[in-house]
Amino acid sequence: MKDLESIPALMAEIGAKAKAAAAELAFAAPERKEAALLAAAEAVWARRQEIVAANAEDLAYGAEKGLSPAMMDRLMLDEARVGGIVAGLRAVAGQTDPVGAVMAEWDMPSGLHIQRVRTPLGVIGVIYESRPNVTADAGALCLKSGNAVILRGGSESFQSSRAIHRCLVEGLRQAGLPEAAIQLVPTRDRAAVSEMLRMVGDIDVIVPRGGKGLVGLVQKEARVPVFAHLEGICHVYADADADLAKARAVVLNAKTRRTGICGAAECLLIDRAFHAKYGAVLVEDLVRAGVEVRTEGDLLKVPGTVAATSEDFGREFLDMIIAAKLVDGVDGAIAHIRRYGSQHTEAILTGNDATARRFFERLDSAILMRNASTQFADGGEFGMGAEIGIATGKLHARGPVGAEQLTSFKYLVTGDGTVRG
Repeated sequence: MKDLESIPALMAEIGAKAKAAAAELAFAAPERKEAALLAAAEAVWARRQEIVAANAEDLAYGAEKGLSPAMMDRLMLDEARVGGIVAGLRAVAGQTDPVGAVMAEWDMPSGLHIQRVRTPLGVIGVIYESRPNVTADAGALCLKSGNAVILRGGSESFQSSRAIHRCLVEGLRQAGLPEAAIQLVPTRDRAAVSEMLRMVGDIDVIVPRGGKGLVGLVQKEARVPVFAHLEGICHVYADADADLAKARAVVLNAKTRRTGICGAAECLLIDRAFHAKYGAVLVEDLVRAGVEVRTEGDLLKVPGTVAATSEDFGREFLDMIIAAKLVDGVDGAIAHIRRYGSQHTEAILTGNDATARRFFERLDSAILMRNASTQFADGGEFGMGAEIGIATGKLHARGPVGAEQLTSFKYLVTGDGTVRG
C-alpha cells in the first residue's frame, strides 16, 4: 500500500485511474459486465468465511466505538447476509444493460433522424457509512451502468468492505475489464472524503449514503454534483378507513423488522377517527414489541409510553423508538409530514381510494405507499436488484437509484448531406 500520508496524491492517482477506466467501460460489451458481476458473486460466496472473519474485526471496532445495537445490526454480516450480497450481484448481472438503450427517436421535416440514448455518467464517488453490503451494491450498479466508481466506506466497515472489494476486483479481472473500474479508498482518514468532494476533474457525481451529519457535510462542501440521500424520516398514517388487521401488521413491520435502515418508520400518525373507533391498539402493539413510543395527549395514557419532546418529531431514531401523534384526518397527516418529513418515504393505511389519492397528490416524498410497509423502500424490492441509495432530491435521480438512474443521455443525429436553410 502506498504512503497514505499524502492523501491528495493518493486520491489524484485513484481519480486518474477511474477516469481512464470509465472511458473504457463506456463501450464495454454488456456480456463482459455481466460476466464480471457473476464472477464477483462466485468469489464472494467462495470467500464468505473470509468476509465474515473480516466483519468480526469491524464489529469489535464498532463495539469499541460504542455503536448502538441498531448500528451494529447494520454493520453485521453473517452467512445469510453474505448470501444476500451474492443474490444482489447476480440480480444486477441479469438486468438489461441500460447503456445505449434508445429512450426516444423521431424524424424531423429537415430530414434529420434523432435518437436519445442512455450513456454512463462517467466516474461516480460513493461515500457511505456502516453497511458493508453497499460496497457490493454500489460497485455492481456502477459497473452495470458503465461507470467507474470510487468507494469510500465508513471506518466501521473498513475490513468487511476491503474483503468484498477484493471479490469485485477478481470479477473484473476474470472478465478482462479494467480493475480500476471499482476502487476502494484504502484509508480511514477523513481527509480522503474532503478530497473526493473537490475532485471536479475526475468525479462526475457524488452519492452520499449515511446519516444527517455525513450528507450535510457533503452538501455543504462538495464542488462535485451530489445525489442526496437524506435522512429516512418515514411516516405511517393510519386513516379512519384503515383495515385494523392490515394496519396492525404494517405498523409493526414498518418499525420493527429492521430499525437501522432508512426505510424504517420513525413516526406514526393516527387519525382521531381511527382512535375513536379502535383506541390506541397500534401504540399498544408497539409497546408490547419492545418499542419505546414517544407521544403526547391521549396516546400518553398507554402504559409504557414516554412523553415526546418537540425534537422527537422529525427525528431519525434508527432504533426501537418511534414518535406517535393523533392528527385530524388526512389533511392533518399531510400538514405534519410537510413540516417534519425528509421527503423519503410515507405510507397511508386506508381502504378509501379518494383519501389515498389525496395523500399521493399532496405529498412530494420520493416514495409514497398505500397499505404497505415503509420497509419496502429498497431498490431490490422495486425490482432493481440493488440500489446505490434513495435519492431525496428532485434533480436527475429520485427514489431508489439503480443502474438506469446512474445514466444520462446523449443525442445521436443522422442526416444525409443535410444542411440547414
